Amino acid sequence: MIPLKVAKRLLEIQRVLMRHGLDEFVVATHLYRPLRFLSFLQPSSWFERRHLGTRGERLRLALEELGPIFIKFGQTLSTRRDLLPDDLADELVKLQDRVPPFGAAESRQTIEEALGASVDDLFASFEIEPLAAASIAQVHGAVLKDGRDVVVKVLRPGMQNIIRRDLDVLYALARLVHRYIPDAERLRPIEVVGEYDKTIMDELDLLREAANAAQLRRNFTGSSLLYVPEVFFDLTRRNVMVMERIRGVQISDMSRLRAENVDIEKLAENGVKIFFTQMLHHNFFHADMHPGNIFVLTEDPQNPRYAAIDFGIIGTLEPRDLEYLAGNFMAFFDRDYRRIAELHIESGWVPAGTRVNELESAVRTVCEPIFQKPINEISFGVVLLRLFETARRFKMTVQPQLVLLQKTLLNIEGLGRDLYPQLDLWKTAQPLLRDWFRERTRPRTLWRESRRHLPEAIESLRALPSLVRRIIRESETSARLVGVPAQDLSTLTNALEAHARRRDRTLIAAALLLGGLVWIGIDGDWAGVALSACSGLYLLFRR
Repeated sequence: MIPLKVAKRLLEIQRVLMRHGLDEFVVATHLYRPLRFLSFLQPSSWFERRHLGTRGERLRLALEELGPIFIKFGQTLSTRRDLLPDDLADELVKLQDRVPPFGAAESRQTIEEALGASVDDLFASFEIEPLAAASIAQVHGAVLKDGRDVVVKVLRPGMQNIIRRDLDVLYALARLVHRYIPDAERLRPIEVVGEYDKTIMDELDLLREAANAAQLRRNFTGSSLLYVPEVFFDLTRRNVMVMERIRGVQISDMSRLRAENVDIEKLAENGVKIFFTQMLHHNFFHADMHPGNIFVLTEDPQNPRYAAIDFGIIGTLEPRDLEYLAGNFMAFFDRDYRRIAELHIESGWVPAGTRVNELESAVRTVCEPIFQKPINEISFGVVLLRLFETARRFKMTVQPQLVLLQKTLLNIEGLGRDLYPQLDLWKTAQPLLRDWFRERTRPRTLWRESRRHLPEAIESLRALPSLVRRIIRESETSARLVGVPAQDLSTLTNALEAHARRRDRTLIAAALLLGGLVWIGIDGDWAGVALSACSGLYLLFRR
């Protein structure tokens, strides 16, 4: 049963679509069919229809009226011209930074209440007209008292309640899908909505965004690839953020980039490098990379540098997921389809009983046709659709934690397609992946990782005897309950203690031997190796 407030919101969505002359979207939405005829009975739907403007303009206006979640959906679609007709793509681009702003007086009041002082006292000058307005916030230009140019980002009032209302609708629809769609167990709709819930609610906290920006800035300190503006934390609150002003060329302004003789090919390649650097080396990636958030610094046109803004959506991966994902990328670039199949089974993304050779053949069928083609002849959107069909066949489970990365990949491809369609994605990305894998197996890296985990290992070894004693006590209690003879229990206790001692010696021996090998890689000190190895072998022989 659909909750009343959700049903009312669904009817409202239909009414907005119909009022903008988008009846075909209502008809195509199967979940709305039980409610569609009710909306035709509303008198407002008879008189509110206004078929003004093109189809693309009507769709954009409808998404703007429906609110932030729908605007973000339009922003994502706007980066995929390969999947949309031109008339829709041209209009949806306007959702990136040209959403209607809210009132200047409201913006000024929010700033003053958050920072506890008047705008005139806080800034040497403040631009009432916003520089840009998006779904969640808008930004104003300003100058600090010390003369530095900044932008002031102000959250739209009432966003929390508006977004929570539409999240309730998404949860209700996800529960319906979970209950009535046979494939729901694999699609995990409720978990996917849950991931989106966390992402978009985090975006409403500008203090969190400021912290994300500071971390990203540290990650790229001294980099020639990406510039991240400075955040002024003393002027930042949950609903207001002050940040250094970027004066660059918006990445979608191709005519200006060409007029300034920017090396477009290098710019496109650098975009790929930035993405893989963020994902692999930092495990901290900007996950809202639509053109409205990306600028180009053109002081040196032959070595253009990206500048990013809007850090509300940042993605990270668990180390296990990152390992499997990087392995899949590497196997994909090497055309090692069997390894892709094995990784999917090892990671649990497909059921354990899946036959490797069948999955290998299916992946090859999807991926092989796209190799050695420039990006303008490849649509990853289409490839993803075919992979989803393969996923359904093999009961592949949707991984909610990877949805944000998949969205970012689609954005990156859309940017690359617009910038330089001849970009050789494989040639650019493959060396980055190989370097990452080599780095992970170098002795210095192994030593650094071992040293980082050494306190945990020592603590575990210390806890081992007490753990064994507790197991023995619990065994004695269980034995008394079931009547195991005391002599048998004593034998079992002695065996457990002997096994624990042997395991301790083996762990220490392995640590000493591994330490010796790492020592070779770091200092080449064979005396240290001999001492460490002899100690380890002595313990092993004692076992």
